[in-house]
Amino acid sequence: MSESGFNVSEDLADHIANMLLVLSDVSEGNLEVRLDLNLPDEHPLGALSEGINQMTHALAVERQDAMRLQRELEEKLALIEKQRVAMRELATPIIEVWAGVLCLPVVGVVDTVRSTEMTDSLLQAVVAKSIDCTIIDITGIDVMDTRTADHFLRMSRAVHLLGAKCMLSGVNPNIAQTMVHMGVDMVGIEFHRSLRDALKLHLPIIERARRAGLRK
Repeated sequence: MSESGFNVSEDLADHIANMLLVLSDVSEGNLEVRLDLNLPDEHPLGALSEGINQMTHALAVERQDAMRLQRELEEKLALIEKQRVAMRELATPIIEVWAGVLCLPVVGVVDTVRSTEMTDSLLQAVVAKSIDCTIIDITGIDVMDTRTADHFLRMSRAVHLLGAKCMLSGVNPNIAQTMVHMGVDMVGIEFHRSLRDALKLHLPIIERARRAGLRK
């Protein structure tokens, strides 16, 4: 026995074993473990034990901070995704203007990405709502190049493949001349000067067909 009342060799061995166990737990991710600091002041491993506990506590705090930051990041990403979906829906508003009739008003520039999103949303709506007729209204487009015209023609043909009529309304004189000069293949595509003209012509037909129980 030493003067302080404990067997130095046995005590050191036990404490070192405890330290190794704690360090092993920490390496496996268990940051709740702590070493017993109820040691004599002159214990040779007292300072080291306290240092290990402080390190473990610091790691636990860092992990909590990291988890909090991760949650905040996930929440922000989820919010960004919701905002992106909302913006896409606002950019591609699909309105059921009549039973079995959808209208897709288009405003602004139509690139490949936006065209794909519009087509996907429109086709899903046609199937989900058993739509007879769709109207793509391009009143909000002042200028149309070959690529934009091709986007709308592809969209119209895709709707036709689902068994629904598809029309383009809101064709102004500039767009009409441009499409003719470009030599765009418009076979099978129905055009109207305004959305009102398209509805005025086709709503009575659709209503008569529905009342008679006919479907496309």
